[in-house]
Amino acid sequence: MPYDSPLLMRMTRKFLFIPALLFAIALMVYLASQDSLIRAKFEGRRWALPAKVYAMPVELYAEAPVSADQLVWMLDQLKYRADPHLTSQGTYTRKGNEIRLRTREFVFPDKSEPSRAVRLGFGGGALQTLEDLETTDAPALVRLDPVQIGSFYPTLKEDRILVKLDEVPQSLIDALLAVEDRDFYEHFGLSAKGILRATWQNLKAGGFVQGGSTLTQQLVKNFFLSSERTLGRKISEAFMALILEARYSKDAILEAYLNEIYLGQDGTRAIHGFGLASQYYFSRAIGELELHHVALLVALVRGPTYYDPLKHPERSRERRDRVLDAMVEQGFVTAAEAEAAKQRPLDVIKNPHQAISRYPAFLDLVRRQLQEQYRPEDLTSEGLRIFTTLDVFAQEHLEAAIAKTLSRLDPSSRPEDRLETAAVFTRRANGEIAAFAGGRDGESSGFNRALDSVRQIGSLYKPVVYLTALEQPGGYTIATPLLDEAVKVESGGKPWLPKNYDGREHGQVPLHKALANSYNLATVRLGLSIGVERTAETLRKLGVNREVDTYPSLLLGAANLSPIEVATLYQTLASDGFVTPLRGIQAVLSQDGQTLQRFGLELRQAVDPGAVYLVNTILQEVMSEGTGRSVYSYLPEDMHVAGKTGTTNDMRDSWFAGFGGDYTGVVWVGRDDNRPAGLTGARGALQIWGATMQKIAKEPLDLLPPDNIEMLRVDGDTGLRADDGCADAQELPFIKGSAPAAWAPCAEGAETGGESWIKKLF
Repeated sequence: MPYDSPLLMRMTRKFLFIPALLFAIALMVYLASQDSLIRAKFEGRRWALPAKVYAMPVELYAEAPVSADQLVWMLDQLKYRADPHLTSQGTYTRKGNEIRLRTREFVFPDKSEPSRAVRLGFGGGALQTLEDLETTDAPALVRLDPVQIGSFYPTLKEDRILVKLDEVPQSLIDALLAVEDRDFYEHFGLSAKGILRATWQNLKAGGFVQGGSTLTQQLVKNFFLSSERTLGRKISEAFMALILEARYSKDAILEAYLNEIYLGQDGTRAIHGFGLASQYYFSRAIGELELHHVALLVALVRGPTYYDPLKHPERSRERRDRVLDAMVEQGFVTAAEAEAAKQRPLDVIKNPHQAISRYPAFLDLVRRQLQEQYRPEDLTSEGLRIFTTLDVFAQEHLEAAIAKTLSRLDPSSRPEDRLETAAVFTRRANGEIAAFAGGRDGESSGFNRALDSVRQIGSLYKPVVYLTALEQPGGYTIATPLLDEAVKVESGGKPWLPKNYDGREHGQVPLHKALANSYNLATVRLGLSIGVERTAETLRKLGVNREVDTYPSLLLGAANLSPIEVATLYQTLASDGFVTPLRGIQAVLSQDGQTLQRFGLELRQAVDPGAVYLVNTILQEVMSEGTGRSVYSYLPEDMHVAGKTGTTNDMRDSWFAGFGGDYTGVVWVGRDDNRPAGLTGARGALQIWGATMQKIAKEPLDLLPPDNIEMLRVDGDTGLRADDGCADAQELPFIKGSAPAAWAPCAEGAETGGESWIKKLF
């Protein structure tokens, strides 16, 4: 059979056509899928932005209780730079007790604050003068931008500050194009000229000095693909670059690149984008960068680790200078400008590190308080800005007090033998948490004892018992005699025989003395007379919702509560009987500065203010004459603080709770395994409380009696009315109508049942 050439050709074309068609279909499907992927990510939310968490800002005003040293410490926390000329935001200079600074502009929950240059004069531990350096006005108040105390990151822990293209200095764009992609505005995603030019430059240099990838390819690699070096990934990169260029403008691609590119590592936090890199390396907003700054940032694009200016300053300087040379070659700057920039130092700040979680226990509290309103993914992707109640000064003082006190009380270095602690300090006026400790190690993110450690509270419960009684003014007053003698109670089929801490019985004592000296026997007798269940009801009214067993031992503190629950209890006492939910958050703002939520003051009158006033005067007596008197080795006596020590069986738990004019604080000290700590409340927790209050407390506690309180002199022995004839008389508060009518035997008018006839003459 003759060879049919036309037939063979037809068969060959048919054979080739089918694979070609299948390949074309597959390519179209592939390109469609890549196009869909690109559009979904590029047109949607491009980045998961972590929530940023801020402490309260420092407010500067005349007589503000801050010294020059304290302000310099705070400026260092805020990464302000020393600059005698205040040439940019976030700079300061100090000469003796005078500080000049230029603040940063910042969007607060209530309003935006512009940058301003001010002069501050200090003296006597306070701010004395405040002047604006650019106007004749004397500002009443200047707020510093708040310290960022942490972030809530997604799994990858990427961080960035988004910038718009028109916010970026032209010099940075020029430097980037000169070094990374000089044909950016001419190519369509791939650049043959760029590949050839890079190859030639690398051959001349004898090493890798320039890449051939376009900015578009680099963006695709960072934004859409993995870092694996395979032929398949390179092919995907090329196709996706072409699609990206076809879909979007050059400016949109460049802006995305500026925000995406990886520029360094801060611990586990990845620094992405030029906006954050500018803050991280130079503590400057991107719009304040100078030529030597932008050249260094662009130098990092090639290798942030290799050219790290903090670890390899000479290497990074050399690379920076090459960037400047490339800018001269492309005509972006003159040789003289480049040479001047080369003479400048790297200018990176000394310690750019920012802890992801500076105060992990407090951030744990913040996260929990946000859980009711926000999903976990909202906190790690929406760029929320969370403004908290934390006072960084107070927090540092608390952590210093913990470290110093526990190192003295517990020198052991073995973790299993170490004492642990938890503390909550709030602002007495509104229940805002100013300082917070979840353990001995302030940087530990482990077990949060302030929230989750539930321990017996011991004598901290006693004010609840006495408050319950004093809410019945017809039956009990502050001067009612109580019997402090042995008592036997049947509980659970077994006899309970409570004892006083000193092992003694004190006979008949006035009610206020029984609480001031923490007498167990008098407290048990009082509690049994009013009913254990009624004290548990009072506990709930004071804001503690946890159920407690109403055994008689509850009267001496056999209630298991966490430190934050105890803080709620004592905050209610400090707030004159108003339940004030403790809160760590003031406001939440969106990424663009819109207020999403404010956490305002909530008050609910729960307990008779007159009865609370009586208890609080006794708690002042605890501190002046009773178990808490050692606090005045830390504080001046005219602070008149109120508080209560607490010690549980076998000295397993050491507690102290108290308040002054401006702060309420609760401290617990003990061991995680519940072994005895060997400390009373006064020897352990009170020491931390006192050392902290010594630094942060400014206002004495001046209790204001409510309208239903009257003052009356009574005899200390009998609790009856007294006059000048009674040597042991003292003036005490009573709810109106409850004061004793009878006169003590020592009173001059005792025999006639009234005042002496001599006093009636006048």
